Amino acid sequence: MLTETIKLAVLAIRRNAVRSFLTVLGIVIGVAAVIAMVTAGNGATVQITRELSSLGNNMLFARPGQEGPGAPSSQARSFTLKDVDAIARQVPGVRAATSQSQTSAVVVAGSRSRSTAVSGTDAAYLVIQDWKLASGRNFTDGEIRAGRPVCIVGETVRADLFGRKDPVGDTIRVGAVSCPVIGVLEAKGQSTMGTDRDDVVLMPIRAFQRRIQGNTTVGTILISAADGVDTAKVQRGVERILRERRGILPGRSDDFSVRDMRQIVQTMTATTTVLTGLLGAVAAVSLLVGGIGIMNIMLVSVTERTREIGIRLAIGAEERQVLAQFLVEALVLSLFGGLIGILVGLALGYAAVTALGAPFTVDPTTVALAFLFSAMVGIVFGYFPARRAARLDPIEALRRE
Repeated sequence: MLTETIKLAVLAIRRNAVRSFLTVLGIVIGVAAVIAMVTAGNGATVQITRELSSLGNNMLFARPGQEGPGAPSSQARSFTLKDVDAIARQVPGVRAATSQSQTSAVVVAGSRSRSTAVSGTDAAYLVIQDWKLASGRNFTDGEIRAGRPVCIVGETVRADLFGRKDPVGDTIRVGAVSCPVIGVLEAKGQSTMGTDRDDVVLMPIRAFQRRIQGNTTVGTILISAADGVDTAKVQRGVERILRERRGILPGRSDDFSVRDMRQIVQTMTATTTVLTGLLGAVAAVSLLVGGIGIMNIMLVSVTERTREIGIRLAIGAEERQVLAQFLVEALVLSLFGGLIGILVGLALGYAAVTALGAPFTVDPTTVALAFLFSAMVGIVFGYFPARRAARLDPIEALRRE
């Protein structure tokens, strides 16, 4: 009986192919929207996690001031190179610590120039950021201590100022400072926010302070924890040292902030996951709209086929058989829409993550749930028309033209 019921349902759907397609269109849109949204959200989450992790292994960073309303920020005292040295020497579990101060300057090479970010730092910067050199070398201790103005350029700066040429050994002008190029950084590409990480010039921190910045302050301290060391423990040690050096009494709030990159990754991942869930929930509303469309069309079908139903009931068909026939029709429509929606959703999701430059990550659970939900929509919204058909009076139904 089930096989015959399915055959009757398919025949009834094929008799009105155009109407059947328009009926399942709501299910197609709903399933496709859910899968596309979740796929794009998962891809963005993976991309953000990768990019934040690429900034450095077990990295922390400290900045003057506290974030948030009412927090001391502009009034907070800046860090110094002695603070960096104290963290590197006195905090257990620290693999490396470095300073970073940054500004924007015009860089000139021959007849070409561009405005780029100039960072003052030292040799540990590349270690903490896990950044390799494409050519040349890192800063030497002598260059850092003497404050000699030498430069390491990013790939974007190299390509714009020198074309395909390796600039190691050439000299550029950073602002008004003549600066020999000693190295070229490997390309890292754009960040999640769309900024070009390769558009940068690195200088020894003392040379940057004297020749570019004009003072001895340090904007940010970057810290890398040793392998196997808990970054939370290192974070507490950094906070303790900075409180001592800045003379903050017990019970007083810090006038600086220390952030763990892993915490930032977890926060960003949690945020994108919640947003993905919300977008998927909003998209799922269209499935309900599709279900209402199925119910309306099935009610119309019951009205059109009243005489057919009356004949079936008159020759001995039971109510449950008529109920099953129309319920199977609704279920076939919703499942057909669900299958098409999955294909369309995966295609849209692939197009979205490709445009964002994110990886294509399919969640089988989401695909399965979307398909099952489409089946439930067919059963729930098809039940009322099916019950109405099954409860028709055969005599009254046969009188209908």
